[in-house]
Amino acid sequence: MSKTILTGIKPTGLIHLGNYIGAIKPALELAKIEGYKAAYFVADYHGLTKIHNAEEFRHLSYGIAATWLALGLDPEKLTFYRQSDVPEIFELNWILSCFTSKGLMNRAHAYKAIVDSNKKLEKDIDFGVNMGLFNYPILMAADILMFKTEVVPVGKDQVQHVEITRDIAESFNNIYGETFLLPEYKIQAETAVLPGLDGRKMSKSYHNTIPLFEEPKKLQKLINKIITDSLPPEAPKDPDTSPIFMLYKEFASNTEVEKMKEQYLQGIGWGDAKKELFNVMNSFIEEPREKYHELMSSPDKIDTILREGAEKARAISSPFLKEIKRKIGFNV
Repeated sequence: MSKTILTGIKPTGLIHLGNYIGAIKPALELAKIEGYKAAYFVADYHGLTKIHNAEEFRHLSYGIAATWLALGLDPEKLTFYRQSDVPEIFELNWILSCFTSKGLMNRAHAYKAIVDSNKKLEKDIDFGVNMGLFNYPILMAADILMFKTEVVPVGKDQVQHVEITRDIAESFNNIYGETFLLPEYKIQAETAVLPGLDGRKMSKSYHNTIPLFEEPKKLQKLINKIITDSLPPEAPKDPDTSPIFMLYKEFASNTEVEKMKEQYLQGIGWGDAKKELFNVMNSFIEEPREKYHELMSSPDKIDTILREGAEKARAISSPFLKEIKRKIGFNV
């Protein structure tokens, strides 16, 4: 019996290395494993909590889809769809809202972080909070529960969303009987926190990211900005604490990784290490980068792929939503 895995990425900025290493790469690898049934989606309605410019929103949404496809996602072998093309998710979102306490939403990390920041700045605690952001975990729960997801690959900072999903599902199940599966999360332990250019977690919020499909010259400049210590070239260096090595091993072959590790232990200049990182990264993304640009210039092709995926998704979501509504007491 295959297990359903589900991953979505929201269009709030260009896909960067953190997105690729923390979410896309492990998701694509899981999809190849026998015993897993994959569903991946463009989380465009999640992106609406932040992006309110129509042209930017459209461009970023296509960018998410083009990235998945350019990196090897095969829509014939899994379910790949745009969240907004599956209306049952949003009907389920409202249903789940009626079984979710406000106190649970008050404890959501993203909301608490904004509240804490507002308190420090002596602003109203809810300054800058729209209801989409506040209710974000409920929509995420609808995404997960609608497709009877068993495994959700997440970054370390998103574990709480899966826990909230389980809480909401249990609330419903306790009233209406076993309806929703309780999902488990899967963390990529080695890449749970990927450092950005400044050493902090790579995040759009910190403006310290490296866009995945950056052109070679700009990519080299960004890599050169990665903060390092002041050890001289001949001094031995610890690869396990180096952000350069952490990135290098995600794009290099096993042989190249072992060779680079030896160079670290024997002594390598940071300039040389950054040059080697650029070489393996640029070599890896050269072909996907070209495919990405081809897809971005053909939005109709992306639309066709996503609509076909939505039909596959709705073949699951439509009958399941009817089952849920019958349990509640609706005539369907």
